[in-house]
Amino acid sequence: MFARFRNARKAATRVFAFLSLAWLAACDVTLDPNANVGPQIDPDDPVQVALLVPGGSAESGDALLARNFENAARLAIADLNGPKVELRVYNTGGNPVSAADAARNAVGDGAQIILGPLRGEVANAVGVAVAGDNINVLAFSNNPTIAGGNVFILGSTFEGVANRLVQYGNRRGISRYAVVHGDDFAGGFGRDSITSAAQRNGAQVVAVESYPLSQQGIFTSTRRIVSAVRNSGAQAVFTTAGANADLPIIATALPDAGMDIQRSPFVGLTRWDTVPQLRDLPGVENGLFALPDQATETLFQNRYAATYGEQPHPLAGLAYDGIAAIGALVASGNDDALTKAALTTPQGFRGTAGIFRLLPNGQNERALAIATIQDNQVVILEQAQRSFGGAGL
Repeated sequence: MFARFRNARKAATRVFAFLSLAWLAACDVTLDPNANVGPQIDPDDPVQVALLVPGGSAESGDALLARNFENAARLAIADLNGPKVELRVYNTGGNPVSAADAARNAVGDGAQIILGPLRGEVANAVGVAVAGDNINVLAFSNNPTIAGGNVFILGSTFEGVANRLVQYGNRRGISRYAVVHGDDFAGGFGRDSITSAAQRNGAQVVAVESYPLSQQGIFTSTRRIVSAVRNSGAQAVFTTAGANADLPIIATALPDAGMDIQRSPFVGLTRWDTVPQLRDLPGVENGLFALPDQATETLFQNRYAATYGEQPHPLAGLAYDGIAAIGALVASGNDDALTKAALTTPQGFRGTAGIFRLLPNGQNERALAIATIQDNQVVILEQAQRSFGGAGL
């Protein structure tokens, strides 16, 4: 037991702040939500795309992100069959003021659509800055509070993941969930996403328990959480814990405190396959989590590595997806290819992690597989869907 605690502590201390990457507060974008935002284009001319990256930021890792986003976007352009895209890259410095200036400069340079930036408050500032210019923004954020108007988010959302997992649970006879979450913004947002998904799909949240995001805070909360799970009759414990953060401790401490994972297995809002050491923890055995289409994700990673000599950052594919969507729409030959109505085509697009589509509310839906951990291995229980019911693009 103590060896598992030590390993969990080491993992937890590395990236407790990771989930805060894109979850930042946003100002309101004052646009008519029903307006068909977006310019008319000549599909025979190159489409002018502005890529906003966090270059020039003082944040560690932002230079790597900036390079990866640009590399992935240029890779996508090279893969387009027919449509012409002219890409201009603008550094945002990772802050809202500089990003807004960069966006206005991009529009002045002729940009017809903006791809990026990453963080929620920065992307929101960009959307506000160009709202009066009839320009749509395909941000890399996963923060749904900034979506809407002329801002679309490309990042996988908690709500989308929770919805997929609850729907799968319904088919497996799981309808009663205990929600266990960290007491930070991401944990609270994850809790609300799980609750909404349960209500939407006819399931119940029968208990909600939180814990402080510290090692000691988690350890002192375990008995209270285990008691709530047991007394509620929950069929599964839906956790917001992250693989690189609190999940190693949660998946160790709760079973050691008496939680019956055979009766109430874990369901994860985050991916469990990104940290191989997690597979050794007994708490995740036979639990459920969602992940992208592994065949398409691997194909992109291999293509990127062969072109640039290194593996892509996990977020790099979002830039590729944005260009792929733009290219698919321009290939239709319509002059309204960059409008909101076109961007939200129900058939969606093929991306680096499977199919996805943009929704009228600015959020997205991504195809996801359902997986579990068995004998220290990731096992796919249900493949990601390959279409949204239409012909596709």
